[in-house]
Amino acid sequence: MKRLLLVLALAIATGLAALLPKPACAFGDGGAFDPCVLLAGGITGAARPNAGSRWSWEIVQRTSAPARLKPSQVRADDPAIVSGPFVWLSGISALSPFSAQEISGLRKFFALGGLLLIDDAGVSDDGRPSAFGRSAREQIARVLPDTSPIALGPDHVLFKTYYLVRRPEGRVRGPQSLDAIVRGGKAQVIFSSHDLGGALAHSAAGDWEMQPVPGGEVQRERAIRLAVNLSMYVLCSNYKDDQVHAPFLMRRRALLGLP
Repeated sequence: MKRLLLVLALAIATGLAALLPKPACAFGDGGAFDPCVLLAGGITGAARPNAGSRWSWEIVQRTSAPARLKPSQVRADDPAIVSGPFVWLSGISALSPFSAQEISGLRKFFALGGLLLIDDAGVSDDGRPSAFGRSAREQIARVLPDTSPIALGPDHVLFKTYYLVRRPEGRVRGPQSLDAIVRGGKAQVIFSSHDLGGALAHSAAGDWEMQPVPGGEVQRERAIRLAVNLSMYVLCSNYKDDQVHAPFLMRRRALLGLP
C-alpha cells in the first residue's frame, strides 16, 4: 500500500511539474552572450583563439549577464548562422572572396538584425589596417553593397551601454573611433582596427598573451570595458532595454515559419 501511494505521489508531482511554465531559451546557453567565431573567406578559426572565453569570463564577473565560457563557431554558409545575433570575424591575412553561399548566409543574418564584429588582429602598432582589415571591408561591401561605413564616436550608445568609454582600444590604441555599417538605426557591422581580441587573449596558465601598446594594463582594462559594452549592445534589443534578443528572435521565428 505504501509503495502504491509513493508511485501515485511521484506521478502527481511529475504531472504538476509538466504544467509549470518552462524557462524561455533564447539561443545558446539560455540566452547567454556567445562570442561566436565566424568562419568565412578562408578563415578557419579566431586569430586569438583564447580571447572569446576570456571575453565571456569578464562579462560574467563584471555584470549580471550570462555568457558562454566555451564560445561556439559557425560557417557563414551554414544555416545555423541565424541561430544567434552576434558573430565575430578576426584575422591577420587577407580574406578569400566570399562564396555566393557565404554572401547569402550573411545577408540572412543581417536581415534578422544580427551584428558582426570585424576585428583586425594584424593591425600595426600605430593603427594601420592589415591585409585582413582591408579585404574584410571589400567583402562586406559585396554583402551589403547599398551601405557604407560611418564613424561611431563616443556619443554612440555602444560607448555607454555599461561603462562610459571615451574611445575604442585593444591591443593597440588605434583610431579614435569605430567604423560601422548602420541599418535601421542599429550598427550591424563594426570594424575595429584595434585588435580587441589581442587585449583579451589569455593563456591556459592564466597569463595575458599579449601586451597592449602603448598603454599597457591601463589600456587593457579600457579594452575589456569596450568588450563588455559590445556584449551589452548585443544582449539588449535597445539601449538598456530588458527585452533580451527580442527583435532578432521574433524575426528568426518568422523566417523559420514558427508560431
